[in-house]
Amino acid sequence: MLYGQVKDYTGVANLQEITITGYTQKNSKLSPLNIGNIKLDSANKYGSYTLTEILSQKPGVSSLSTGIGIAKPVIRGLYGNRILILLNGLKFDNQQWQEEHGLGLTATGISKIELIKGPLGILYGSEALGGVINIIEETIPMDTLSHLDAGVTINSNTLGGTIQVGYAQMKNNKWSRFRIGVDNNSDYSDGKNKRVLNSRFDGYSLKYNFGLIHKKWKTSNTFSSSFNRFGFIFNDVYTFITPDKRWSRSLNTNPGHYVVLNMFSSENTLKINKKSTLQINGGIQSNWRMENEGSGAISLNMHLITAQYLLKYEYDIDSKNKLIISSLNSVEDNTNYGARKIVPDANLQEANASAYLQHSINDKLIWDNGIGIGEKFIHTFFTATVNGQGKEVQPFKKISPYYNLLSGISYLPNSHVNIKANVATGIRIANLAELSSNGLHEGVFTYEIGNPNLKNEQLIAGNLIGSYSSSKFEISVSPFFNYFNNYIYLTPVNEQWYGFPVYRYKQQNAKQYGGEFSGAFKPNNKTTFQLDYSGMISKTADGYFTPFTPSQKLVPTARYSFKLEEITPIELFANMEYNWAQNNTAPFEIKTPSYSLFNAGISTSLFKKNTSYKLSLSVNNIFNKAYYDNLSRFKNYGLLNIGRNIIVNFKIKI
Repeated sequence: MLYGQVKDYTGVANLQEITITGYTQKNSKLSPLNIGNIKLDSANKYGSYTLTEILSQKPGVSSLSTGIGIAKPVIRGLYGNRILILLNGLKFDNQQWQEEHGLGLTATGISKIELIKGPLGILYGSEALGGVINIIEETIPMDTLSHLDAGVTINSNTLGGTIQVGYAQMKNNKWSRFRIGVDNNSDYSDGKNKRVLNSRFDGYSLKYNFGLIHKKWKTSNTFSSSFNRFGFIFNDVYTFITPDKRWSRSLNTNPGHYVVLNMFSSENTLKINKKSTLQINGGIQSNWRMENEGSGAISLNMHLITAQYLLKYEYDIDSKNKLIISSLNSVEDNTNYGARKIVPDANLQEANASAYLQHSINDKLIWDNGIGIGEKFIHTFFTATVNGQGKEVQPFKKISPYYNLLSGISYLPNSHVNIKANVATGIRIANLAELSSNGLHEGVFTYEIGNPNLKNEQLIAGNLIGSYSSSKFEISVSPFFNYFNNYIYLTPVNEQWYGFPVYRYKQQNAKQYGGEFSGAFKPNNKTTFQLDYSGMISKTADGYFTPFTPSQKLVPTARYSFKLEEITPIELFANMEYNWAQNNTAPFEIKTPSYSLFNAGISTSLFKKNTSYKLSLSVNNIFNKAYYDNLSRFKNYGLLNIGRNIIVNFKIKI
């Protein structure tokens, strides 16, 4: 990891970690991309159930949720296969094309999340349209001591939380880390103190990391395994399910999603000489998704296995120019084992190659340009009840070539101002569900039919970022514009399947525009006032709004920090999240009224005798507001979002 010395708004020089999400490791100010990051330790102070909820603290990022345990990130109105998730430097594919499924990833063992808003398809090929989310594991131990840590999180609303334990050591330039974690939460209560039946979830995770630093070679290897279960909510859940005890966590009989993830990855960096570096990442992912629809037996059972690699070569041509060449390849196999099927068995393959040139015109102006070309191949096989004789969708083979471009500048006229602009393209090949689905979605009681003739979804995006920072002020403005050719969307049609409404995938052009604002004022070393805003419009060519468009959001925050007896640091925060009414909804989508949520918390840390302690207490939705979030799928069932929740976090490290 590289570090650069910069000044924050306190005016004090600090070592700032270099951003690694983009093409190369460098200070984010020198990149034309819209880059931000969230450190998990600081995020935990505010209390979050999922990684997606943590990400939604950033302006322009929201959470498409099916309860508190199932959520996927929404970046500027785009989600699912339009957002690329990176885990250990590789694409993370978790069959995220279904709206009712979340990421299925835990925050256990994660140190930081890096976020890019806007396309980065030149490097990662298809799907990186709306942005890239890079989930970064804990850093390498930097001393020869052994470290043991344990942490616990308690949520009052669900009378549950998280327990995790980790051990790490470095010896003779070799390091290793072992971590286990358990999540367990019962049904949540809404702002009317009404229990939302079967919204419970639990999870179990294990991670083992090991690596080596040897002269010009550094390797980091990760094996992780997790098993997560999520209660399944549907239209008549209160009729179908007999309520059990209030704090029950049973997920063996009631309907539920089960996800088993096993992953191995290897990240390797080789310093060839002073001018060139080679990075080699490779790995394999196994995603086993199952559904119990109420009898206790598994009905839907799909296994997705993915193998992939990413090669990246960096060459310093001279003091002003750096060339980066990359290549990625992935192969996937999706197989059904259950009695109920939605998508067919299939093989998928993708390859992408790109070249990127970083050019420093002078010490104030950087100009980056890149191009990428690739192809994606999809082959579906005969799968009973989905395709074949008598079915509308037949087995098929489909190859889709594509290309992507990026050009952008970063201008630093002085130490306070940074102006960025970029224009980029993105590509998305219709996913397996959009091309070939033919089945009933039990959770939403809709029958979905895919279309193998769907064209590639193409995006042209423009991003502008302007920021100013000084000892007392920090301001950032980020307008954007997206234009889609062949935007794919799911819409109801005038058909029925045994009484269930039929939905089909269609295409037309679409445009999106909006932006984010963030401002901070620090009158003294103890106090900070911050204001964040985000808002956007998203419409298809026929004038209708696209589904799940985030509402406008305004978040004022106040922070105050001090020390007890000049030793123990104390930090307090309070904020208000105001969401505008969302009337810009797609056809048949439910409109939602405005609402305000108030949150507050306090945290501290101390160090005694080689042991550090961190403790935080926070309260979300202090006044127990009863509300519908416009990105909650529960609004379709008349179910409110979570009410008041008191969160306690405690961590000890020896």
